[in-house]
Amino acid sequence: MTWETLATGANLTFRLDPEDEITGKATDEHPVKLAINSCSIGGVPDDAHPDLFAVAAWTVVAPWTRKRVIFDRAISPQLAEALHSGWGVEAGPVGAEARQAGRTLAVSYSGGADSVAAATVYPEAPFVHFRRVAHTRVPNRWPHYRSDVLAKLAAKTGRELSTVNSDLEFTLAEPRPGYPEHHAVAAGALLLADQLDLGGLGFGYEIGSRWLGGGRYLWRYTPDNPMWSPHGVWGRLFAAAGVHIVLPVGGVSEAVTMRLALSSDLKDQVRWCLRGTDGPCRNCGKCLYKELIQAAVERRPLDTPITADRPIARKYLRKPPFGGQEMIEYGLARVPGIENTLFAGALGHFEATEESTSWLDHCYPRAIAEIPAQWRDQAAAFMSAQVGMMTEDEVRRVETWGS
Repeated sequence: MTWETLATGANLTFRLDPEDEITGKATDEHPVKLAINSCSIGGVPDDAHPDLFAVAAWTVVAPWTRKRVIFDRAISPQLAEALHSGWGVEAGPVGAEARQAGRTLAVSYSGGADSVAAATVYPEAPFVHFRRVAHTRVPNRWPHYRSDVLAKLAAKTGRELSTVNSDLEFTLAEPRPGYPEHHAVAAGALLLADQLDLGGLGFGYEIGSRWLGGGRYLWRYTPDNPMWSPHGVWGRLFAAAGVHIVLPVGGVSEAVTMRLALSSDLKDQVRWCLRGTDGPCRNCGKCLYKELIQAAVERRPLDTPITADRPIARKYLRKPPFGGQEMIEYGLARVPGIENTLFAGALGHFEATEESTSWLDHCYPRAIAEIPAQWRDQAAAFMSAQVGMMTEDEVRRVETWGS
């Protein structure tokens, strides 16, 4: 792993070892294929702690690394141990002092409803926004991905904002440009951590991502979620670099994050669709899913041009499990006239009622307990006042999910 720092930022180049492979799996078991062995991260300093450079690099190369990783600067023993205990790789050289956690919590801000909801919990937190830009050596076959629109909306929030331009998503050949690991969205924030005095980085991952398996690879209660639990491999690695993973809305559903986002001061900047220019495109799978949630929250009929014969709707014609299944049930129980929509076929697979899905309107207490102490009370007070904590019966619904 070699970093070259320039006036415009930092360039990363990496070389695979003979035992490494260009096909691998991310932490959530999703298969990924390597396209190119270089990427850049703009607007970051050249004097960040070596552990921060190492973790930023690891978010890019983890899926393809099998036995060892050699950095171009010495890392701390604590970071080397986190890499070894988490992934079984030998990391070095070792010789730096560990980085001490800073005092500031920033929000990794995407502009989506979940991210905006996380930002409402900590209204004083600065934002770090990751923006995809073109790679100099890889053609852009996804020009409809409007990262420029998201960046402009982020700039209108009025928050202290650091926008990081990066082409690291083009390291992926398959399934498409994207993060090799979900945590690569934090690569820029990591390299800015010393400059911003970061001790924590808040993400907008909600209860489905943190506690109900994430929807893509598991559909069961996951207290030991390897991606987002503090004691998981990534949680330990970030903590070793002095930047704790914080999930301000990790205990609430997407129905709650939607409500919080659309009632917040940032409501005009909310944008979960990456294709639209003047608003959501209304024709992609994400728009369909979020429209179901928004319609349920607003207690109104579904408003979408997507019909049941479209490929993106076909999964709802099959038997469950579905990704985000808890929110599908929530929508089925609340959207007026749902039986006359493309979700009609899903009705027969569930006995969803408002009562059976009411637990999704409250906060799971364990999610608050795992927020680092210096930021925990503020999240607890917000959730108690704005959402309400789950009852013992509702907690049981979470902890028996998928069983």
